[in-house]
Amino acid sequence: MEIEPTKSMIFSSMVAVVGLFVNSSGVAYSQGSNPTLMFENVTLSPNFEPDPMILRGLSGGPVRSQDIAGREETPTGSCIGYVDQKPDHTLVLTEFFNHLSLTVKSNEDTVIVVRGPGGSWCNDDLIGMNPGIIGQWLSGRYEIWVGSYEPNSYHPYIIEITARRSSEN
Repeated sequence: MEIEPTKSMIFSSMVAVVGLFVNSSGVAYSQGSNPTLMFENVTLSPNFEPDPMILRGLSGGPVRSQDIAGREETPTGSCIGYVDQKPDHTLVLTEFFNHLSLTVKSNEDTVIVVRGPGGSWCNDDLIGMNPGIIGQWLSGRYEIWVGSYEPNSYHPYIIEITARRSSEN
């Protein structure tokens, strides 16, 4: 019987390779550095700090993105690639955001699925190989998946969330 690797198994392997260790609260520490959180959940209100907010994780999983999104195409892009069954992050917005940018940055080609108030959205290549969703966001709870092109292919990423427009950076 072959065992499919999970993100936690992959993360544990990465931790061992790069000299990190994880405590029981899911915080990864590197010797002589600050803690690095993975798969965080956040609640944001207008004028949140720090802006940009940075989240970290590993892309990928065994489930087709279109199965999570419930469709093959969204107004923000195609639902391609593979993600975990459970979301990588949960984002709660306490109020309506007239502008919010959520972009993934990785050395590998990743995809994103966001499901929340008003439906689901997917994106593949917003900026180069990096996906993202930019626009108006209703208040409420959003589930976020970051995926890879091949099933069970895992890659480190960061998500940058900002309320600033690109000319303000």
